[in-house]
Amino acid sequence: MAVRIKSHWWNEENTRSLVEISGALAFIAWRIAVDKAIQLHCQRFLYRDDAQRLAVIAEYLIFLIQIADRLAYQQFDDEARRILIIELAKKCVVHVQDNSTDLLGPADYAADFIDHLNARSEDYAEFQLTAEGPSYSWLRHLGFEIQTLMGSGEDNRWVIDQVMDQDGWDAYRRFAKAFGDLTAAAQ
Repeated sequence: MAVRIKSHWWNEENTRSLVEISGALAFIAWRIAVDKAIQLHCQRFLYRDDAQRLAVIAEYLIFLIQIADRLAYQQFDDEARRILIIELAKKCVVHVQDNSTDLLGPADYAADFIDHLNARSEDYAEFQLTAEGPSYSWLRHLGFEIQTLMGSGEDNRWVIDQVMDQDGWDAYRRFAKAFGDLTAAAQ
């Protein structure tokens, strides 16, 4: 069952700051990432523990931050794009830190997420986003990273196909729509 995403402002006549937009996008990205992690479980792929599930959620968040960066490149000048993406990443870090602390106990999960985001940003820089969506190689890379996190044992050997063929595309479509809806109100 897909999660409902609200991507319109309550009062659409008001303009919104990039910081406000990034907060809404971070919340939506978190909801989509959690939904995709749940979807894998519903498709009978197995998680070893909550840490592994959170790692998959983080991988989806990083994917969606990269999507946001490409979409922002098409819509905003360099400074506005920088503000939006930095604020989006900061707010995603807060979601990761808070939820990881709740599930795994106190630790600095934010630093690991930021390091992971920076490393993946270099990887994703090689891939293309067209009007149709992320390239095959981009979705394959996402699937490969999630497959690596979950392991390729008997229960999880087809994770890469699920992510490439269905979940990655769905995450992209839902997030891109929300991005377009929310940034239409940018100042």
